[in-house]
Parts: sequence; C-alpha cells; structure tokens
Amino acid sequence: MSIYLKVLGDDFFRLHPMLQKRYAFEKPVFQAAGTMNRISGGPKWLFPLFLLGTRRKFVFPESGTDISFTIVNSCFTNSAGDEQIHWERKFSFPKKMRYFNALMSLDEQRMVVKDYLGEPTIFYSDLGFTVVDGHALKIESLNQRLILGKIEIPLPKFLQGLATVVESYDELHGVFRIHVDVKNPLLGKILSYEGEFTADA
Repeated sequence: MSIYLKVLGDDFFRLHPMLQKRYAFEKPVFQAAGTMNRISGGPKWLFPLFLLGTRRKFVFPESGTDISFTIVNSCFTNSAGDEQIHWERKFSFPKKMRYFNALMSLDEQRMVVKDYLGEPTIFYSDLGFTVVDGHALKIESLNQRLILGKIEIPLPKFLQGLATVVESYDELHGVFRIHVDVKNPLLGKILSYEGEFTADA
C-alpha cells in the first residue's frame, strides 16, 4: 500500500481519480513532463547559498518563465523493508539544468511523511498531507532539521523553509497542475514555481 494512501487514509479517495492513480503507485515509476509557467527565487544576497544548494540537487538561484520540467517518482523497498519514494524534479533553464530531489518514506507511528531533501541529503522535513477543494492534494512542511553527515540538528521556525504544495488535475486540459511556495518567516519567499505536466503513457 502506498505511503500516501496510508497517510491520508479514507481521504485518499476524495482526491481526483487521476491523483489517486498517480499517488497509489500501482506501477513502480511515475514519469511526466511539462512546463513551469513561472519560477522565482529568493533575495539576491542568498545567491551563494542557493548555488551551494545546486551541488546537492536541492534549491537553486535561477528564475524564469516557460521552463521545461520533468518529474520521475520511483517507488522501491529499502533493506529494512520500508517503502520509499524517490523524487527527481528537473528544471531545464536555457543554460543550466537544475534539480530539486528528495527521498520520502512514512513514519507510521506519527503518521507523517518523512522528506529527506538533496543528494546527498542536506535537509529534512516532516510533511503533512490533506485533501483540499474537494479533489486537490495539499502538502505542508512541519518540523525540519539540518542534516550534517550523521548529525541532525532541529531548526527553530525562523530558520525553516516552509513549503506549501498544491497539486490538482485539470480535466478540461488533461494536465496535472502544481503550485509550490517555499517561504522563511524572516526572509519571505525562498523558492516558488507553478505550472503543469502530463504523465507518460
């Protein structure tokens, strides 16, 4: 059973049928391609930090419009028998390829999704999942930690990058729509993008 079905419980079946199909992971891999209509980053003085993030396939400094996008979600079972979902999000800027990668699994005791961001991992966040607007999926950041090798340091709220993701399905145009905002309580916007994508056959 998919980690997303487990964390949402009966609410999973309130999602649009195409979102249910996407997140049930009856097939081990979901692939899609599309366009991000808008991508924007944070303050310019954070550029060195964002540039460092690119080395870990995490955050990036570029902004733009009409940016080609691909996503590959791969579902597998690790050596401990836990289901994990690898997320590869790829943004094709005119002169650079940027990534926003993650590895997710389920904490069944707390019923939150564990999200390890970057490769190698540099950042961790608990994720909460809810169904909104009748059929869309909303994902929100909860507690976060900085990962330094084997050391995990809890972050106070003022140092956190709090993400809100809303994914829906547009029946009229036959596409998935995505809207992502990552904000810091002190700095404001860190990363934002929105667009659409279509699943491979």
